[in-house]
Amino acid sequence: MKAAQVDVIELGFRFLGNQGFKGACAYATDEFLRRLEIPSGLEVAVMVNGADLCGPMDRETALQRLFPEDAATSSVSIVRFACHYHELKDVLPATSSLVDRGYRVGVNLMQIADRTEREVREIGKLATEWPLEVLYFADSMGSMAPEDTARIIGWLRVEWDGPLGIHTHDNMGLALSNTLRAAAEGVSWLDATVTGMGRGPGNARTEELVIEAEALRGRRANLVPLMALIRKHFGPMKAQYGWGTNPYYYLAGKYGIHPTYIQEMQGDARYDEEDILAVIDHLRAEGGKKFSFNTLDGARQFYRGEARGSWCPAEVMADREVLVLGAGPGVAAHRPALEAHIRRTRPLVVALNTQSEIAPELIDLRIACHPVRLLADAEAHAGLPQPLITPVSMLPEGLRAALRDKQLLDFGIGIERGRFEFHDTHCIAPASLVLAYALAVATSGRAAHILMAGFDGYPAGDPRNDEIEAMLAAFAASGLQPSLVSITPTRYKGLPARSLYGL
Repeated sequence: MKAAQVDVIELGFRFLGNQGFKGACAYATDEFLRRLEIPSGLEVAVMVNGADLCGPMDRETALQRLFPEDAATSSVSIVRFACHYHELKDVLPATSSLVDRGYRVGVNLMQIADRTEREVREIGKLATEWPLEVLYFADSMGSMAPEDTARIIGWLRVEWDGPLGIHTHDNMGLALSNTLRAAAEGVSWLDATVTGMGRGPGNARTEELVIEAEALRGRRANLVPLMALIRKHFGPMKAQYGWGTNPYYYLAGKYGIHPTYIQEMQGDARYDEEDILAVIDHLRAEGGKKFSFNTLDGARQFYRGEARGSWCPAEVMADREVLVLGAGPGVAAHRPALEAHIRRTRPLVVALNTQSEIAPELIDLRIACHPVRLLADAEAHAGLPQPLITPVSMLPEGLRAALRDKQLLDFGIGIERGRFEFHDTHCIAPASLVLAYALAVATSGRAAHILMAGFDGYPAGDPRNDEIEAMLAAFAASGLQPSLVSITPTRYKGLPARSLYGL
C-alpha cells in the first residue's frame, strides 16, 4: 500500500460484541496491530459500527472498551464510525471524546441513496457541530450512478464545507466511475479495496484507483508490489470466495435490494438461477433494503395462497407405471432403448419442463412448477402438444396469461422444508424442484411404479447433488410412495437403479 501511494489503510473493525468466532481484524486491538510491520507514513484506521454506540451500554463506557489506549500509544490514528441516518445523533457526540484523546475521526453515512434532499442537508448541518475530520457517504446498495453521486455531494455542500469521503459498492459496475466523479466534485477521501474485496459485489478496486490517482495527485505509484500481492494472495482468495459483481448483484443494485440477499442465495444450494431471479422479483415489489432471513425465506414461497388445485392425477395415473424424463444426458445417450421400452410397455410418460430428447408422440404429459422457469419456457410450451401439469391457480396472473393458450392440468403445491404430503389435487414438497413436484404428482396419482430416466446427477462436489439427495431422503421417509427406480445412469445414492437394457 505504501508503494502504491495509498495514504490510509483501514485494517479492520473494533466490534463490541463477541458472538461466534471472528478473526483478529474484527477487533483490530492495539496488541494485534503492534505485531504488524507498518511502514512509516502509512496511517492506520479502524471502523466502528455506529449501532454499537446505540445499545444499552452508555457511550463513554463503550468507547473506553473499544479504545482503551489514547492515540499517542495506539497504532490507530483514524477512527471511522459507520452509521445509518437514524443512528447519527447518537454517534456524533462520540467524535468529541475520541478527538480529545488524540484520534482523527470521521463518520461514514450508509445507504445515502435512500435519503431525501432535506435529510442529506440535515446530515451536513449536524456534522458541522462536531469535530469531524471527514464526512463520508456510502453507496451501500451499489445503486447510484455518477449523476446521483454529484447530486448528493451538492446537497451535502449546502451545509458542510469540510472534507468529504466516498465509499462505493460495485453492484452495477459503477464503483470506480462513482469514485472518480466524486473526486471531480471535490471529494478528497476515496475508498478502495484490493481486487474490490468486500461483501458480495465488493468495492472500487485499489489497483485501478491508484492508477487514476496518479493523474489526480501527480504522485507516481509503484504497482509492482501490489500486483504481486494480488497474484499471491488476493487473486486466489477471490477465486475461492467469489466476491465481485455479477448479473444478480447488478439487479440488486438497480432495484435497491440489499446485497446480502444475493450473497446468501448464492451460497445456499437450495437456490438455483430461477430461485434467485424469482426472489429478486419479489423483493423488487415488496422491498428489500434491509436484510432479513425471515424475508428471504418468505420470498422463496413463489406460489400464491394455500396449496390448491383442480386436477386429480389419479384419473390418468392410478395403478399405472409412470416414466419421468429428466434433463440429464442419459435420455439422449440411451434414446433408442428408451423409445423401444416405451413402445413395448406403454408407461405414462411425463417429461420435466421442455425435455424433448425422445420422439414427441411418446410423451404423454409435461410438468413444470417454478414460476421463473415457466415464464422463460412459456413460448416453448405453447409449441409443444402435450398437456402441462402445473399449479396454475397458484401462479401470478401475468404468468397465467402467458400460458393461456396451453392445456393446463392444475395441481397445487406448497413448500415445507424436509416434508412431503400427497393429496388428491395438491401436494406439499420440500422444495420448488420440478423433480420433487413430479414425484408428488405421481404419488398423489397412486402410480404403481415410478421409473426415472435422465437423472444423471451433477459433477462431484456440486452442492445441487446434496439438495436432490435430501429431497429423495424426504420422499423415501414419507412412507406412502410407490417404488422408485432410475433406469439410466445416476450418481444419486438415494435413487435405486436398474439397467434399462435388462427390463
